[in-house]
Amino acid sequence: QVQLVESGGGLVQAGGSLRLSCAASGSIFSINTMGWYRQAPGKQRELVATITSEGSANYVDSVKGRFTISRDNTKNTVYLQMNSLKPEDTAVFYCYATIPVRAGVSLHWGQGTQVTVSS
Repeated sequence: QVQLVESGGGLVQAGGSLRLSCAASGSIFSINTMGWYRQAPGKQRELVATITSEGSANYVDSVKGRFTISRDNTKNTVYLQMNSLKPEDTAVFYCYATIPVRAGVSLHWGQGTQVTVSS
């Protein structure tokens, strides 16, 4: 059983910063890609950032230059540093991890953490 537990969401004023964390636990030998999605009210879930086990990162254009994804493989944890936050960043943020299993790869999700940016 693999669990992803997120923390770090909250309410912040526009221009502020937040740091999200997502720790994976359970029967884990290694983790491939980790990342973050977000879902704003009335919108589809959007991929925000991904990071490979080697540390290669990718971002959606709307957050480039403002968000930084990182991970600590010794702790099975992925982070999302969010700076210069805007009201349009308001959403529930979900972390995910892809974990190798005998039959291929399994996908696991966190429970979600609310980020609210006030104007």
